[in-house]
Amino acid sequence: MTPRVLIIIGFLAAVGGVLYLSSQRNAGLQGGGSEPGARGEVTEISFLYSTEKKDWVEAAAATFQREHRDIKLTLVGRGSLEAAQAILDGREKPTVWSPADSAVLRMLESDWATEPSRGPLFATNGNEAPQPLVITPLVFVVWEDRAEVLQKANQGQTVSWKAIHKAVASDQGWSAIGGKPDWGFVKLGHTDPTRSNSGLQALLLATMEFYNKRSGLTERDLLDPKYQDWMRQLEKGVTRFETSTGTLMTDMVRFGPSRYDIAVVYENLAISQIANAQGRWGNLRVYYPALTLWSDHPAAVLQGDWVTPRQKAAALEWLRYLRSRPVQERALAFGFRPADPAVPLKTQDVANPFTRLAPHGIQVDVPPVAEVPEGSVVRSLLTLWSHLVAASR
Repeated sequence: MTPRVLIIIGFLAAVGGVLYLSSQRNAGLQGGGSEPGARGEVTEISFLYSTEKKDWVEAAAATFQREHRDIKLTLVGRGSLEAAQAILDGREKPTVWSPADSAVLRMLESDWATEPSRGPLFATNGNEAPQPLVITPLVFVVWEDRAEVLQKANQGQTVSWKAIHKAVASDQGWSAIGGKPDWGFVKLGHTDPTRSNSGLQALLLATMEFYNKRSGLTERDLLDPKYQDWMRQLEKGVTRFETSTGTLMTDMVRFGPSRYDIAVVYENLAISQIANAQGRWGNLRVYYPALTLWSDHPAAVLQGDWVTPRQKAAALEWLRYLRSRPVQERALAFGFRPADPAVPLKTQDVANPFTRLAPHGIQVDVPPVAEVPEGSVVRSLLTLWSHLVAASR
């Protein structure tokens, strides 16, 4: 065999080898493996999350990326209701979605199911079903002198929606329930329930207290004219509907009772700001309503056709990391209650907010928690609120 022939054979063998390796790589990119980072490749995933947990998520993501070089994680912060609508419309296609609470998750699940051809948006049972990442209850944050008046109006019980309603509904303002006339009208603060999850939770809790219900809220309840009048009167006390719970809490501290007497916010935001208020406008305290709701921050790996098996595996790895003991323990520093029940709330750490802020009303034990109604009921409540309140502004 001549040297020229040997050269040609060697060249063809080399080309064949290159083509084979290229075909194997392409097969892997098309989903040939289910593990993230198979054959040294980087798997890209996106995490669409509610902004209330931004600081905790970003801190966890920075460490996760250092430890998982084979996964590229993109963080996208959005309000829960805004994100739900964007997913429904196809404007957002995340790998994982984590709204602030299960009410929004159920509402999107209900809306998504109106087009059966799309199939379920996420698993509803088993290990891949949505599970909480961190939890925080809804609380009242009230200037202490105002809170004392509300408690007296409620026969010495905690601050309640009915006591607030009594003061708000009267043309006499605070003086109607024993407050000082120069306090003026009751200034209640909660966010826009059509745009912010804490506003939606406030609406749910007020409705459940009206009916003395802990569960089983129905669409028929929402059609009662007496309830509708009560809700319309309550919302008279809200002069502005903020879109951000963080902005609401910051403005309460910044402007004092000239802006808000009472605000309905997440406990973790109260924890982050309450110390800043002391000595500015009097004492600001946290009060837990007789019935509360958890913001349980569920996380769902979506089953849309845009999520590949490899991305699903990477997403599950990310969620396992967020639920790991060290990351759950770090949630305490951000004012959250860990979703892992094995992580204690009270520790020896002097910076632990559940110990440090007890004099300001922060407590470990919470009142009974309401059951989130079906997604269709939540949607109907928002529609009703828009008809009763938003349309008249």
